[in-house]
Amino acid sequence: MAANCGNERSFEVITERCLAYYNAPAGRKPLEIISEVMDDVNFPMHNFAHHYLVPAVLLTAVCVKEGTPPEIYQKKMAEVAARAKNVLPAFCGLYGACGAAVGCGIFMSVQTGTTPLSRETWGLCNHATAGALEKMADMGGPRCCKRNTFAALAYMKGYLAEKLSVDLEIPNEIKCAYSKFNNECLKEDCPYYDDKKEVAK
Repeated sequence: MAANCGNERSFEVITERCLAYYNAPAGRKPLEIISEVMDDVNFPMHNFAHHYLVPAVLLTAVCVKEGTPPEIYQKKMAEVAARAKNVLPAFCGLYGACGAAVGCGIFMSVQTGTTPLSRETWGLCNHATAGALEKMADMGGPRCCKRNTFAALAYMKGYLAEKLSVDLEIPNEIKCAYSKFNNECLKEDCPYYDDKKEVAK
């Protein structure tokens, strides 16, 4: 059994939105999945489901780009979800590795079929986590699941373009609409802060 088995609805929201995106007409963007998930009333401000959100969105966006068959995509999504549930809540502060950054490594591992014995792709997975984690660490604490999700996607946009020649349609400028739900928001010290962009749940 996975270490995280509570609050399954948060995980279901991610899976539902990703599947809808995968089956949607062309022209949709990865950040649309993020917004739809984060705006959902069943998805809280801070929650370990963000550890699944990052790899699920990355996987969905890449599979759409590459035309991955449905059966392969769904198998990979199930594996991503299973691994993400093993990344404990509060991993960022208690273990020194944000789960959203680990999610980057989860995605890369599943997408490339990497195992502990892999030679060529083992480093790719660890660099994915390390690079995203460094970007988050440079912003400092306290934790913000939304900020770290945006940071992970922003980092992976460049990383995937360089390493896998995949161009994800993630904007260079990302604005957060969730500040009012976070008592510890860094506000002007957060690169995604925007006091004019807010959502009402």
